[in-house]
Parts: sequence; structure tokens; C-alpha cells
Amino acid sequence: MQLSTNHLLGIKELSIEDISLILSTAQQFKEVLQRPIKKVPSLRDVTIVNLFYENSTRTRISFELAEKRLSADTINFAASGSSVSKGETLLDTVNNILSMKVDMVVMRHSASGAPHFLSKHLPHTAIINAGDGINEHPTQALLDAFSIIEHAGTLDGKKVVIIGDIMHSRVALSNIYLLKKMGAEVMLAGPPTLIPTYVKEAFGVRVEYNLKKALQWCDVANVLRIQLERQNQVLFSSLREYNLAYGVTRKLLEELDKEILIMHPGPVNRGVEIDSDVADSRQSIILQQVENGVAIRMAVLYLLAGKKEG
Repeated sequence: MQLSTNHLLGIKELSIEDISLILSTAQQFKEVLQRPIKKVPSLRDVTIVNLFYENSTRTRISFELAEKRLSADTINFAASGSSVSKGETLLDTVNNILSMKVDMVVMRHSASGAPHFLSKHLPHTAIINAGDGINEHPTQALLDAFSIIEHAGTLDGKKVVIIGDIMHSRVALSNIYLLKKMGAEVMLAGPPTLIPTYVKEAFGVRVEYNLKKALQWCDVANVLRIQLERQNQVLFSSLREYNLAYGVTRKLLEELDKEILIMHPGPVNRGVEIDSDVADSRQSIILQQVENGVAIRMAVLYLLAGKKEG
């Protein structure tokens, strides 16, 4: 089987078959990662540039590790230490890199649509979106889905609540697209100021402003951080007030009549959107998400490299 696309720009463009293929391929790579020798020659002689215009820790390291596990040649590019700071345009930067015969570009950018722009100008190079503005973060949604399936067996019929700063979250949008395509029920929870008014009708999701009701409804809670760096106006009174109203605490979970899975894409703001005794609890699969990120990114790189050759 092959992906129906030459790039991974977002979940929105993927078919159910594409998603299933990535998840099943990731399962095979996760088994590879359990071996004493974790490296495979699948992407030998493939050159990948990691083009990060925004700060990143987990995503960048996860992609780098996935590339090394597949034996690819990698180039790491950070905008802060490049000619971008001297005024070079995005297209100039990429054309210069491609003149070095690069096969794939993994890109994170603060502008929504930047990877789509690249794919139009560089159709013969596989572009992977590692997060663009407040648009999408497809590999995060894929690893979240993979992590839920590991514990719940399926996404079909599962109730997933996404809690927090929905308005500024590319993780939320990619998760909504993926979960809906794969048959899950989705609810968004948080303060009214952080949930856009159009989402309920536009995406067919539920909206709940009472956190306890949302947690009582769900099987899985995916907790997002408050993205203060993207907020250009005051949307709630203080982080303490936010924690009191929407922080996921041990006390709140103990009041539920069931046990739910707790997820977080990171970085975690402990004591704000989630308390430490929840983030580190038996219900939390946050570290499994990080581990699964490498397998998912190996799968995406492998499948797109195969598509390029085909």
C-alpha cells in the first residue's frame, strides 16, 4: 500500500486509508525500536533537512531520532542562526538547500500555510509539516491516535475531550480532523474566550465549559497548554484562576465514577493546566506519547520516501 499524497501537510488532506497505513506502519517500527539494534537501512542515501523556524524540543528531537533510526542523512537548520535573520526569504532558503540535493523537508513555521507554500513551489520534494502557526500539527495527532489505540484498542466510538487553549492550538485542529475521521466523538472544553464560537458547527464537535462535566463524559482527556506567546490580548484573569477553573487535578479525577486516560502534547505547564500528581500518575500516558512520536515519524518518513521513489 502507498499513501495517496506526496506530502504530509495536514490531517485534513489524509484519507482514512492513509491514516490507517501510517498507524500500522508505526506499529512495525515500534517493534523495531524495542530491539537491541534499533537502526534499519530503510532511508540510506536519503537526505532530509529539518527546517525549524520556531523553537521546538520534543518534535525536533523526535524527527531527528526517527531519521537516524532509518539511516537517513540529516541537515538541521535553525532560523535564528541562519541567513533568515539577515532577511533571506523562505523560498530562497529552501532553494539554496535543495541545490544541495535534499530529498525531504521537515518544516516548522510560525506562519499558517508555510508548508503548503513550499509544496507548491517544490513539488518533487516531500514536505512534512511539523507544525504551522495555528493551523495543523499532523504528526502530533497521529501519535496521539496511536497512543489511544495502544490503550483502548480502537478510536471508533471513543469519547475524547480536548481541554484548554483551543483557539491557538494546531494540535487541537489536527486531533479534531483525525478523531472525527476515525469514528471518535470529540468534545472541546475550556473557557469561552479560548474556544472559537464557530467550532461546534464547523467541525461537528461538542463544547463544554464545565470541566467536571467534560471529564465525566469522556474516555480520554487530551490536555493542552496555555499558549501565552500566541495571545495578543488578555483572555482570562490569571494562570491561578485558570488552574482553579480548568486545571486537571487529582481531586477532580477522584470525584469521577470511572478512570480516564490523561494525555498532553507538551510542554507541560505543571500547576496550570495539569497538576504534577496527575501528569505523573498511572492514568497518564504522556511519556508513551513521546515514545510513540518516534515510531510515527519513522512511519511517515518511510512511507513518503517510498512514495517519492515510486
